Amino acid sequence: MRPPLDGRARDPDSAARPLHGRRLLFVINEAYFLLSHRLATAEAARDAGLDVHVAAPPDHVWAPDGFEVSQLANAGFTYHAIPLSRRGTNPLAELRTLAALILLYRNLRPDVVHLVTIKPNLYGGIAARITSVPAVVYAVTGLGHVFSARGPGARLIRAVVSIAMRVSFGHRNARVVFQNTADRDSLVDLGVVRLDRSLVLGGAGVDLANFRLLREPPGIPLVVLAARLIWEKGIQEFVDAARQLRSQGVVARFALVGRTHSSNPRAVPEAQLSAWQSEGLIEWWGFREDMAGVLSEAAVVCLPSKYGEGVPKILLEAAASGRAVVTTNIPGCVDAVVDGVTGLVVPPGDAAALVEALRVLVVDPSRRSAMGIAARARAEAGYDQRAVAAQTLSVYSSLLPNAGRSRMRPQESTY
Repeated sequence: MRPPLDGRARDPDSAARPLHGRRLLFVINEAYFLLSHRLATAEAARDAGLDVHVAAPPDHVWAPDGFEVSQLANAGFTYHAIPLSRRGTNPLAELRTLAALILLYRNLRPDVVHLVTIKPNLYGGIAARITSVPAVVYAVTGLGHVFSARGPGARLIRAVVSIAMRVSFGHRNARVVFQNTADRDSLVDLGVVRLDRSLVLGGAGVDLANFRLLREPPGIPLVVLAARLIWEKGIQEFVDAARQLRSQGVVARFALVGRTHSSNPRAVPEAQLSAWQSEGLIEWWGFREDMAGVLSEAAVVCLPSKYGEGVPKILLEAAASGRAVVTTNIPGCVDAVVDGVTGLVVPPGDAAALVEALRVLVVDPSRRSAMGIAARARAEAGYDQRAVAAQTLSVYSSLLPNAGRSRMRPQESTY
């Protein structure tokens, strides 16, 4: 079953109730992601009277150069550094993360914790059960590499993670928020979550005032792939498509927008990106915060992802900017595109299909223009970040009447 066209779920228990004076703690694996993906929700919570705190590791791997956690304070949020390795599996380090969250919860005494991504969900959920946090929201932003990998080793890891998730997601007063129905159905089938405690919100939403429908600029069509530059995003397939289209005489520019990081073994090496650029296959623009400006230059947005996404924000931003999309038929990506109407969908890893889809849109400006107009209309109908924020606050409200009110402490420690 697909989510509603507007991408938002209705929680029947979400009648608005006062939130003023309650304490909300986000636990997330990158502090910057609160500003880039959850700012509208955090601001709405703050404006509703919630005391908003953010716990995240102090190393800002995917943040832009110059990012400082003081930006969180400037927005009215309190930051707490926690030891959390995004990909590490050292048992002692993982126990240290769990212990730090238990200590933070006991000192801070949040009324509701909002856990984002797999490790915060796992350790933050277990810590919430141990410390009797009144209410928990688990945000599943995609099942990622753990659930998309193949082979006996991957199956074993998946089984272990599923057991841990059952424990973590077992809080008595909680909601599990998904970005697409496929992820929800997968975890329901595995017995990790209950259907009646789950809902689909359809992504983080997009700022429709910032991303506007603009006419495509004249000149050679530009195809943009904007993402964290890890192999699972389909970077190799994108570059191979650029090479093949050039050999066919198709005139287009191809740009990779995003950053890589040497600490991530799945990241595309910087030397490889530079080599592709020197060969003339792609342009590597690096990290860009002005995505509205980037998309105003694009003719087509491409995301040939191969692993479990939630609903990629770049696809929502592309829709809001009136840009046709080429993406893959995997959960999250396919939820953001109506195949043949707002973009084209191809099988993941299918190089020939990706080349053909890109060729069709690059050589046909009228078709991609019509798709862009349809995409903007769909974004206006259901992907406004203000609506997503309002839905999230309704989730908080639905949980807090069932929870004991935490005593607010006059001063807290920051870790």
